[in-house]
Amino acid sequence: MPEPINVAVVGFGNAGRTFHAPLVAAQAGLALHTIASSRPDEVHAAWPAVRVVPAYEDVLADPAVGLIVLATPDALHALQAEAALKAGKPVVVDKPFALTLADARRLVELSEATGLLLSVFQNRRWDADFLALQAELASGRLGQVVTVESRFDRHRPLVRDRWRENDGDGVWMDLGPHLVDQILTLFGRPEAISCDLAIQRPGGLTPDWVHAVLRYPDKRVVLNAAMVCAAPDVRFAVHGTKGSWLKSGLDVQEDQSKAGMAVGATGWGLDLRPGTFIDGEAGERQTTPGPAGRYQAFYAGIASALRGEGPPPVTAREALSVMAVLDAGLRSAASRKEVLVGP
Repeated sequence: MPEPINVAVVGFGNAGRTFHAPLVAAQAGLALHTIASSRPDEVHAAWPAVRVVPAYEDVLADPAVGLIVLATPDALHALQAEAALKAGKPVVVDKPFALTLADARRLVELSEATGLLLSVFQNRRWDADFLALQAELASGRLGQVVTVESRFDRHRPLVRDRWRENDGDGVWMDLGPHLVDQILTLFGRPEAISCDLAIQRPGGLTPDWVHAVLRYPDKRVVLNAAMVCAAPDVRFAVHGTKGSWLKSGLDVQEDQSKAGMAVGATGWGLDLRPGTFIDGEAGERQTTPGPAGRYQAFYAGIASALRGEGPPPVTAREALSVMAVLDAGLRSAASRKEVLVGP
């Protein structure tokens, strides 16, 4: 078996600590080699054997590093990804890909010109509920799907003093990339989007509520995210000509990682709240258990791609399509009109 590829995770906030470091360390084809952080004591408490450096430049200059993972604030993604590619390093960027569509396009062009891997961490393609929905659609028993509602709701009524809530486009660029990527994975790019953003919390500086409608020729997809919702019961509601599928609850992998569960341990990703299929003719309801979530599939795919065994699990062009929808959504919210989603 070839030697594992050394990985440097840049940033040790929630994304680096909860997602990237544990998932990289769990992948046999990768080695968690370096973490760039200004808090070395926190890093070593969690990963005693991992090298810690204070600056991103230390990662760029290290010939032993074969992959850079950016788990840094959104505003840094484009510049840091560009620096990685120019330094000859493949790079994984946490979502959002960039803050602007123009920056995302520039990064894709640079990746294609250099031949270096560029991928975006769209981990929620491997949520248990999304995998269950894919299986339900593949079964055909919903018939022709005409309406999809997808929600990420949380109850965080107090504004916290953190960069994510102090700057940028708020929940649309935080949770929107997940919502949009899942729908594009299922149905491809929509024709147009209508998007409404709002600040609902006292003292809020960025939008904490979004309602977006994606227009397809044969269906409508409704995306919602809210930070003031004490009853986040609906995750998916999918309606077709033969039946409907309803799903409550959020994927458990993030909470499991925060609680210290090892990636892939017994019970990892197991969904204890399966969906429900409702037969349109008989009205009968049937519980539909689905597969366990598996975020580890993302970095398994990255390792394979770096070995030349296939495309990355999320391609740069797919990430660019997500950015095109997010950009159109911002323009729709600003103009209060439907906006076409361009190429």
